[in-house]
Amino acid sequence: MTDQHDRRCGRPTRSGSPCKMRLSGSDVACGTHATEQDKAVTEAHRRGWREGHETGWKSSARSSASRIEQLERRVHELEEQLDGAKRVYEVGGHQVVDVGGYAYRWRGGDLLEVGDRVLLPENYVSRLRNGPGPTVGVVSQLGTTYRGPLADIVSRMPTTPE
Repeated sequence: MTDQHDRRCGRPTRSGSPCKMRLSGSDVACGTHATEQDKAVTEAHRRGWREGHETGWKSSARSSASRIEQLERRVHELEEQLDGAKRVYEVGGHQVVDVGGYAYRWRGGDLLEVGDRVLLPENYVSRLRNGPGPTVGVVSQLGTTYRGPLADIVSRMPTTPE
């Protein structure tokens, strides 16, 4: 058996001795001794190898993307289960809502709904972003999983008739 890394052409030279040119990859003979058929076989082998490699790579990418999608769905399902188990809708008898990713307490009489516009108290970040004074936000979710101190919503914004 011939070592694939040390293959030689071996075709007879003008002197009759075997050609000592090293071959690489799919080559059957060196450039000097290769026939048109040898060149065609070499090119077909290279093309087949390249196409097989590309097909394998694409298949692997599709498989990986499918697995990632499946895992992301599962993570989302588990997060929802965990969220449902830990979510609180009331703290100290007052409604808790999520506005822009932050939890706030609503001490008003009527309960807030998702989509309601509210006036939020000024804080360090809102002062930097919007200037001094309260800012307007929209209720994005009822309840929270946050377990720290909550700021109070200043007021509900009046609804505009459509």
